[in-house]
Amino acid sequence: MREGGVRLQPYLVIKCGGSTLEQLPTAFYEELARLPEAGWRPVVVHGGGPVINGLLARLNVESRFVDGLRVTDSATLEVVEMALAGLTNKQLVGRLLTAGGKAIGLSGVDGRLLTAEMADERLGYVGHVIAVNTELIAHLTAQGYIPVIASLGIDTSGQHLNINADTAAGAVAAALGAEKLLLLTDVEAVYVEEKGQKRFLRQLTPEEVEAYIADGHIRGGMIPKVRAALDVLAQGVQEVAILPGAQEGVLSRFLQGEAVGTVFRTAREVSR
Repeated sequence: MREGGVRLQPYLVIKCGGSTLEQLPTAFYEELARLPEAGWRPVVVHGGGPVINGLLARLNVESRFVDGLRVTDSATLEVVEMALAGLTNKQLVGRLLTAGGKAIGLSGVDGRLLTAEMADERLGYVGHVIAVNTELIAHLTAQGYIPVIASLGIDTSGQHLNINADTAAGAVAAALGAEKLLLLTDVEAVYVEEKGQKRFLRQLTPEEVEAYIADGHIRGGMIPKVRAALDVLAQGVQEVAILPGAQEGVLSRFLQGEAVGTVFRTAREVSR
């Protein structure tokens, strides 16, 4: 990446899913804290599904669903903001600071970091990103900070919106022109089952993904994960990977070229 003729450190966007956060070892935060020294500008985007569910239950806020998706009404949105921008974000920042990182916690509302619009009126205050404040992220990373962003957004009228963390991370990676987007999950890699045995797929092109979905090898909850990866790839990010967040040394191993998780590249990039 170049700016004004000067080569800049590449962006590395890391998405931490809510179900993965509690599994991340101390070593993960130590690795993350060292990334700027290794020549990267890391940006973290996170969700917090389990924390949201726990708070909703404790506060007796009833959940409604449309086509399997939670409806975010005003009461639910308040809980989502508490869970994401409050508890989860500050826990992540605290762990990263303890590991020696220079972390700063934000939500997509702060500095209009993520401008969004309502995705589907039936789902209430759920949005998708239409603009990213890349200037703010560039300023923070230039000062050595690691932005830790909760997946909330704000629309043009000032209404806060709940945003899916996968799509938020993808929007951030695409807007920044990130070199890599890493999606940390609780699975080792994308896999297919053959004769009752799992075969992990270490590298996939969009064409291969569609073929595996069509023949039923990739199915169920894995489909939205790989679709999210392909969406980001289509927006110009060079490489997207699904990685097992709980594995020790996963960031270092991946960045050093070890076959870990599943990497998504275009056919052109794979052939090089």
